[in-house]
Amino acid sequence: MLLKSTGAACYWPCAGPGSLGMSATKKKIKVLIADDHPVVRKGLWSCLASKANFKIVGEASDGADAIQKVKELAPDVVLMDIDMPKKNGLEVTDVLRKDAPNVKVLILSMQSNRDTVLRIIKAGARGYVLKDAPTEELARAIESVNGGEAFFSPPVAQIALNQYVTDADDTKPLAKLSERESEVVALIAEGKSNKEIASHLGIGVRTIETHRERVMRKLDIHSVAGLTKFAIANGMITIEEDSGRLPK
Repeated sequence: MLLKSTGAACYWPCAGPGSLGMSATKKKIKVLIADDHPVVRKGLWSCLASKANFKIVGEASDGADAIQKVKELAPDVVLMDIDMPKKNGLEVTDVLRKDAPNVKVLILSMQSNRDTVLRIIKAGARGYVLKDAPTEELARAIESVNGGEAFFSPPVAQIALNQYVTDADDTKPLAKLSERESEVVALIAEGKSNKEIASHLGIGVRTIETHRERVMRKLDIHSVAGLTKFAIANGMITIEEDSGRLPK
């Protein structure tokens, strides 16, 4: 069977029964499908029902219905579309995070822009699979989030990783500086002049001035006293090393 969802180039090639190689004697993962397109719901149901370790317990056509079905059917995993009437997928995810924390939400959507990805993560979803992903990737995603892990399609994972790196830079100002810039800051904080720093590092005075200007711009610090406080706060020098001189 091959299903093409409405409004998007989305294909769900169905594999044969038991393709995940899991024994039917093991506990099946209970899955609820929440999507406002009937064709998509039926196609997902058909494909996932063929897997020996999945049990499709129901479907929901809008956000309010999804919340009610979670209460009635107690699924392990909810496959959640983002764009649904009454309550969108992110609103439902946020409600379930508070009211049904044991239920794992796996977002299934064509949206992969940065803002949407970050909103999904903040809402409490355990994973995000693009609708054009292969069925086997979706199956792995369901198994992963049910087991307590996170699962994101590669393009989505890259967006999340990029944001993590950006956040790290924002929360750790020292990470913004190159190794040479850090050396310059430490020497400035020790009270050395540009000429002394240049001699110590074996580079030109003009280069030191350029490093100094760049550091002040990156850190938004525009005085020697400010740089000294920054160096001490970030362990680049200690008050003892600085002969007890702490700028005011």
